[in-house]
Amino acid sequence: MIQVVVKRDGRIAGYNEEKIKAAIRKAMLTTDLGEDEALIQRIADRIGMSGNERMTVEEIQDRVEMELMKSSRKDVARRYIAYRDQRSIARRAKTREMFLEIIEAKNNDITRENANMNTDSPAGMMMKFASETTKPFVDDYLLSPDVRLAVKNNYIHIHDKDYYPTKSLTCVQHPLDKILEYGFVAGHGESRPAKRIETASVIACISLETAQNEMHGGQAIPAFDFYLAPFVRSSFIEEIKNIEDLSGEDLSDLYDADIEDYIKRPLDGLDGRERRLQHAVNRTVGRVHQAMEAFIHNMNTIHSRGGNQVVFSSINYGTDTSAEGRCVIRELLQSTYEGVGNGATAIFPIQIWKKKRGVSYLPTDRNYDLYKFACKVSARRFFPNFLNLDATFNQSDLWRPDDPKRYLHEVATMGCRTRVFENRYGETTSVGRGNISFTTINIVRLALEATAIKNSDERIETFFKRLDEILDLTARQLDERFQFQKTALAKQFPLVMGRLWNGSENLAQGDTIESVINQGTLGIGFIGLAECLTALTGKHHGESAESQELGLRIVGHMRSRVNEYCEKYGHNFSVLATPAEGLSGRFTLRDRKTFGTIAGVTDKDYYTNSNHLPVGFKCSPRHKARTEAPYHELTRGGHIFYVEIDGDATHNEDAIMQIVDMMDKYNMGYGSVNHNRNHCPRCGYENADVSQSVCPKCGEKFETIQRITGYLVGTTDRWNSGKLAELKDRVVHK
Repeated sequence: MIQVVVKRDGRIAGYNEEKIKAAIRKAMLTTDLGEDEALIQRIADRIGMSGNERMTVEEIQDRVEMELMKSSRKDVARRYIAYRDQRSIARRAKTREMFLEIIEAKNNDITRENANMNTDSPAGMMMKFASETTKPFVDDYLLSPDVRLAVKNNYIHIHDKDYYPTKSLTCVQHPLDKILEYGFVAGHGESRPAKRIETASVIACISLETAQNEMHGGQAIPAFDFYLAPFVRSSFIEEIKNIEDLSGEDLSDLYDADIEDYIKRPLDGLDGRERRLQHAVNRTVGRVHQAMEAFIHNMNTIHSRGGNQVVFSSINYGTDTSAEGRCVIRELLQSTYEGVGNGATAIFPIQIWKKKRGVSYLPTDRNYDLYKFACKVSARRFFPNFLNLDATFNQSDLWRPDDPKRYLHEVATMGCRTRVFENRYGETTSVGRGNISFTTINIVRLALEATAIKNSDERIETFFKRLDEILDLTARQLDERFQFQKTALAKQFPLVMGRLWNGSENLAQGDTIESVINQGTLGIGFIGLAECLTALTGKHHGESAESQELGLRIVGHMRSRVNEYCEKYGHNFSVLATPAEGLSGRFTLRDRKTFGTIAGVTDKDYYTNSNHLPVGFKCSPRHKARTEAPYHELTRGGHIFYVEIDGDATHNEDAIMQIVDMMDKYNMGYGSVNHNRNHCPRCGYENADVSQSVCPKCGEKFETIQRITGYLVGTTDRWNSGKLAELKDRVVHK
């Protein structure tokens, strides 16, 4: 006897024979003989009494077909079968339409969810087919009912939900020294330890590319200069040995020569050992430059994830003061300044300059000259961005200027803004750690639901009550995903769980990753603080001190609750200022359908990223900095500060330095500068004229570099509608 029915989405419901009778009756009414109530009841009784205690919808419908075929009403059986087929086709129609749009390479928010992914390529199409069919599986079988309902009702967004079944983690800061010293085995190939700068550069690329195939987020190197510096010296020694082979001299005393800086200089006027030393330095600098050039070129051409996406890569550098480390930094910056191909701006890796007093920030600091050069490069190429190690929340008591591994105690970040540093379950460091997964809360919707309440205090109190409910649900959802992820086996991630993740070197291939996974973070993000405040108070935080106070209260409350979740669940929870791309318009469009068009809230096609001021709000860089700065300390899962400047920035590197000064003054953690840059792919001509779309020299259409979130794109063809609308609204801060 049937007791329960398993629905198509996996949910369980009590058996209801009236549904069977209604379906048979509907089929009968389409025939000439009409309905036969007695037959309907007999079939329903037979199925209900003879069926298994637990049956699926499909199994019950198969039994109905069999009973109808055995009866005298074969005409009804045919109609019933046809009806089932029509319903099945209808259920598949939405998927069919979506697949056709992917096949036909149409520009829409499904195919343009990620501007770094080419969904027009065969591999890109396969990725989107897999992605869009995996998400419903996650909804039906991996999410708890209340979480699924929260997603459906637009309260939360689970990032990288299509990767949920793979148990993969989001991102990791590569301890590249381990790879360079010991090599690695990943998949079907292996890498030997590096001996020279060229090999080290290539292995750095391979490490980033391989890990990208094992994770669903970005890849970063936390101390690029420190890691590659030893190979500058080994390459220099190799050049000295080449001279020895040529001249027959013993120059072994030069192997450890004290070199202040690796700078190319003419050999005129030099002789003897001095000439040989400078020649070796010149050759070494040339090799380092080529290695850095190759690294940038490779990171813009090698693909991952089935061949459809350039590796989402970031590198942090700037604090190695050794001659070798400075050489790596200088030649990396020089290669970046020169550009790739026909002088184009390199999109990847996202480069991040680690600014620190006593190292690079003041004129008396050893790396100040390189800091100035970094600002010059950023003025032309948008990169590097700037990470402020002097921010109070980015400092470590363990950092020492004479520690050769001081980078272990320096914050490093992903270019998109993800920050990992504090750690309740191991060493406080960015190295060998990353984000496990993150989910974003739609705080605008919570505010909109409270707008009907006229009393201001009651309205805000109601908002916080609902915020607490969604925060609780989000923390539980992240823990549920964590419990699923931790069951993955180390062998599923050969590189990440073989050399990269802290503690992974102790795992056997058949071990689960449970013992090491908690080194990472679980991020609770938010979007649309500006619109949230406008809904609650009538003004956003850039317009009103009262709104700013409330904004800090909201994000501060989230930070306090997140600390509670760390204790409750035993994880490294953090608050993330979400870098919304595909999400930027998704929340908004659905909220507009529910609440209508509301000025300053749902009247645009996107919500403002995290705690930023609206992109169309006209204000000075200083006002923007003062307003957004306090949120950086609260959002330790990641944050970024943007400033839009006009004019030709290539002639105004001081403007970049002034922005970094503001970051220092207002205790901000991470920031970058946006400006206009046109590039002709045919002749290489560049300018900053926003009114020009074609090259004045050869007539070719310009490529215009734009920053979409933390990373750059050379074309807006792959931008979704929400980000395109946001780009159109951006104004210069002056």
